[in-house]
Amino acid sequence: MKTLLVVYHSMTGGTEQMARAFVSGAAEEDGTMTRLLHASVAGAVDVIEADGYVFATPENLAAMSGQMKDFFDRCYYPALERINGRPYAVLVCAGSDGQNAVRQIDRIATGWRLRRVAEPLIVCTHAQTPEAILAPKTVAAADLERCRESGRALAAGLALGVF
Repeated sequence: MKTLLVVYHSMTGGTEQMARAFVSGAAEEDGTMTRLLHASVAGAVDVIEADGYVFATPENLAAMSGQMKDFFDRCYYPALERINGRPYAVLVCAGSDGQNAVRQIDRIATGWRLRRVAEPLIVCTHAQTPEAILAPKTVAAADLERCRESGRALAAGLALGVF
């Protein structure tokens, strides 16, 4: 049985909805156990014991969230050279384009020597005013289905040894 670790942070609920939809899709596949952990509690042991990863973050000030950065910082040295070549994917709930958050995670994953196996899945809320940015988010059903589909695909690839 392979383990897929989904680490997320969510400020207004959008990223959490995406991560939970991803986990729901992954659960449909046999041969993979999926663990969903908030970035504040996920640690190096969780990373080392997993066979693949999904990093889910909101876009904050054109970057990944501080909680996600903290997770990466805390786990970097203990995991270094112990997870080389493992697969990962990225989910971003963005107010604008989410590309810089993806770039940041990709750069960190390069340092961790991970291998991205799926295109980043970015959901754009177009929240640009302070009120819209701080408001609770509801991710559209079609976008949640894309997350579920991504979960199914990554779990199947991990279970079959494709990644």
